[in-house]
Amino acid sequence: MKKSPSTPHNLRSSQRKQDSSFQQHGHGHAKNSSSSSPLMFIKAAAKKVAGILTLTFLFKPRKATSKSINNGQVGGVSTSMDISAGSYYRSSSNFDSFGSSATAATGLISTPNFTYEEIFKATQKFSQENLLGEGGFGSVYKGRLVNGTLVAVKRAKKNSYDRAISTEFGNEIITLSMIEHLNLVRLYGFLEHGEERIIVVEYVGNGTLREHLDGTRGNGLEVAERLDIAIDVAHAVTYLHMYSDPPIIHRDIKSSNILITEKLRAKVADFGFARRAAEEDVDATHISTQVKGTAGYLDPEYLRTYQLTEKSDVYSFGVLLVELMSGRHPIETKKPDSERLTTRWAMQKLKHGDSVLVMDPRMRRTPASTMAVEKILKLAHQCLAPLRPSRPSMKKCGEVLWRIRKEFREKAFPPHPTTSRHSANFPQADPIKTRHITFGIEDEDKPKFISA
Repeated sequence: MKKSPSTPHNLRSSQRKQDSSFQQHGHGHAKNSSSSSPLMFIKAAAKKVAGILTLTFLFKPRKATSKSINNGQVGGVSTSMDISAGSYYRSSSNFDSFGSSATAATGLISTPNFTYEEIFKATQKFSQENLLGEGGFGSVYKGRLVNGTLVAVKRAKKNSYDRAISTEFGNEIITLSMIEHLNLVRLYGFLEHGEERIIVVEYVGNGTLREHLDGTRGNGLEVAERLDIAIDVAHAVTYLHMYSDPPIIHRDIKSSNILITEKLRAKVADFGFARRAAEEDVDATHISTQVKGTAGYLDPEYLRTYQLTEKSDVYSFGVLLVELMSGRHPIETKKPDSERLTTRWAMQKLKHGDSVLVMDPRMRRTPASTMAVEKILKLAHQCLAPLRPSRPSMKKCGEVLWRIRKEFREKAFPPHPTTSRHSANFPQADPIKTRHITFGIEDEDKPKFISA
């Protein structure tokens, strides 16, 4: 796993190597930042670009102090951050709003500035009617900006002494500002206002994958739709592992963090636990860190060694595949002992050739669907391997799922063989005897044509 040092020189080098097909470039400016700030080299790089392009934002930016990620300072918050150990804390907070303005010459995704008043109004004073959900970080509200755009507003719990919340807040801001992909939720902006810490992201209005599997959303997911969702998640995580610089480990891949669009496609959300690769050591193969994640999805080797790698996300993805095919939660406390750990139960069924018994009862059983489920469970078995070297990469997972989807479609919707060049309605009888039908010709002494 290649890592890159966090010095400005190496950041410039890594930006030059960035795959332009995956990321737009944008970075925040800081006002009155120190001389060691990345702002210095950002300005220098910008001057070298002929005719600096100013990005046109979806929202009209307000005139407000803009912040930057600056030697451990995030959005103007004076912080101390140890990336390798995952520590992040605030020592001051003295501004009202935040967004990152950017130019095309820089490396982070640009966002507009918001004020607390705008967010307060957008959520109708954080109305309970707009509450979408609650979690360890805080609450999520649906909001509508003045231009009519729907957004999701993540409002952190008001606890200045909770370092875990501060860590998640900082992690999510930094990670979302570095990425842009169709299957990842998009960052619109964030702010701090007194004790308020708010992140504004793309609104995805069709609930979570877990809600669809539980039947509280939608009309049930068939195998084809579940395959599409699995491929979307594989693409998103592959992007994080291979095309972000430095690589990003999500660390919390689970069904409740997969948002579903109206077209039943997936977007990966919630980057509070995300970790960037160890930047101080280019030869590092893992990150030593405190264990974070969700029970049932955690890589057992990560639990045992405290060493985090991309293969930890692969393990979680294997759990997600089993969850997609079975509809069950990773841990089912009300099931018999032999079925409480869903992955163990599913792998036993697969081993004995009973993969069809793992299928969610709400899915139709056809030769094509049972074939697809068995192949997906075999891929999940590889992802759940106890030793990391035995697990495939996320890119490989995506390739395997593509092939499974292709085989499923061919089996479910076979092409109809064409036995004749004629259309289906063209009579296939003796042309002499049927010419009155075909051409309107009557058998009389004089041919007579019937008008069409």
